[in-house]
Amino acid sequence: MNPFIQPSYDALFAQWGKQHWWPGDTRIEMMLGAILTQNTAWSNVEKAMSNLRENKAITFRALEKASVEQISEWIRPAGYFNQKAGYIKGMVDTLRQRFDGSLNQLFILDTPILRKELLSWKGIGAETADSILLYAAERPVFVVDAYTKRFLSRHGWCDEKASYDSVAKLFTDQLPEDVQLYNEYHALIVRLGKEHCNTKPKCEGCPLEKFLPQS
Repeated sequence: MNPFIQPSYDALFAQWGKQHWWPGDTRIEMMLGAILTQNTAWSNVEKAMSNLRENKAITFRALEKASVEQISEWIRPAGYFNQKAGYIKGMVDTLRQRFDGSLNQLFILDTPILRKELLSWKGIGAETADSILLYAAERPVFVVDAYTKRFLSRHGWCDEKASYDSVAKLFTDQLPEDVQLYNEYHALIVRLGKEHCNTKPKCEGCPLEKFLPQS
């Protein structure tokens, strides 16, 4: 049990307020963003999404008709574009073959079954699957990213080599099952990582500085 999980959220929210995250208007757009953000900055994802938007390609039908090569060209700014284009095409093909091209049919699955389904798709790991679950499917699962592990380990609240699921459990054990809360907390952790808890920490003025272990 970690008594600092809720106070950390309170401190972050008091400092920065609502983050209005995850950017995306539709479920398919959120799913694409979850794939595109792998190993790149969100600013690059925005450029790739802008290309898709300009080509009217943020729809299931448009992606189904497009070739992997065409998708790859659209999403080039997001990096690893050939690989990610293959993941997107695989996602679309799976939706057609197993769910009649319907996100409604996919998202009717219970959360544990839906998570297992998403994890079976090529290129979808735990963080990407949980991003889809939280933002597109609106399920109360906590998304863990590199920023999360970094701030926890620097405060001595988890081991640097802790598993993804054990880190997520730190939050879900201490917080109520609330989609909006998990959404906001993750967004605030991203803000924390960008402004203070980057590769080189800037602890002075950080809203979580008071929780650092005393030397």
